Amino acid sequence: MGLSFLPRLVNSPFGDPALFVPFRYQNRAMLFDLGDIASLSARDILKISHIFITHTHMDHFVGFDRLLRIFLGREKKLFLWGPQGFLANLEGKLAGYSWNLVGNYGHRFSFQAVELHPDRAIVKRYPCRDGFATDGSVREMPFNGIVLNEAALTVNAVHLDHGIPVLGFALRERFHINIMKEQLERLKLAPGPWLSRFKAMLYRGADPKTPVDIPSSKHPYASLSFPLGELKSAIVRISPGQSLAYVADAAGTDENFDRICNLADGVDHLFIEAAFSHAQQDIARRKRHLTARQAGALALSCRVKQCTPFHYSPRYTDCPGMLEAEVENAFGQPSSIHR
Repeated sequence: MGLSFLPRLVNSPFGDPALFVPFRYQNRAMLFDLGDIASLSARDILKISHIFITHTHMDHFVGFDRLLRIFLGREKKLFLWGPQGFLANLEGKLAGYSWNLVGNYGHRFSFQAVELHPDRAIVKRYPCRDGFATDGSVREMPFNGIVLNEAALTVNAVHLDHGIPVLGFALRERFHINIMKEQLERLKLAPGPWLSRFKAMLYRGADPKTPVDIPSSKHPYASLSFPLGELKSAIVRISPGQSLAYVADAAGTDENFDRICNLADGVDHLFIEAAFSHAQQDIARRKRHLTARQAGALALSCRVKQCTPFHYSPRYTDCPGMLEAEVENAFGQPSSIHR
């Protein structure tokens, strides 16, 4: 199966949590958590369209200022999600600066932020041109676990306990569209932007009779046209969609375990904190974090294909292999662990 997105941790397992998820063949990326993102280039940061914040402890949100500085003056809307209290924390960040000059910007940058409660979502918009004061369009709607629902993918969230409410997330592609290059060549069709439009039609379930217009490779002002269903049969192979789950900062409780398993069941790649050795589970319990053994056991219970542990306590700086080995022993495979 070809990959639609290429997730990678921004920092080492001892660094701040942040998972960067760029999409192939698109100038787009998502970000899970917003710790220190100094190692991300401005070019990569400008690809980000959606940011999913587990909670606003400093190591999960300190990168907000760098992100904000790079996006100022851009024609861009950023979408953010976080747990209870998120909007007040975001507004506190934005209130820390003076915005008297933003009226000079020609572009209309804004945030749309969503605060997720177990039963509802509160949505606010923060336009740059108004000094990021909310524009008054506060909306409240039921929350059913789905935070993003696009034609090609969904993102789900669950509430977990870390002494405060935190969120875990799962990103799932509905199905994967594999374009067979040899078939394109056989039909003398050149790849191009039309493929993105074609895929979008397949994801939204357009009528198979819908015409797909394709620029001619021989005549720049001419085009070819195929019925959607016919073109799909000729050049497409459908395979299961790609998926990942992201879990950071969760107490090792039965309720959390159940919610994580429901969220991450069967995903291709689980990114999960492994803060402490199980020998120090008392400390993990007190600080409301997972141990490495618990992280590996959850990966096994969720039947994931690959598990990447992260968010190690700095007390293991001299022996990171201890945590990796605990995850491997519980999951049953080598780390950055493939099944």
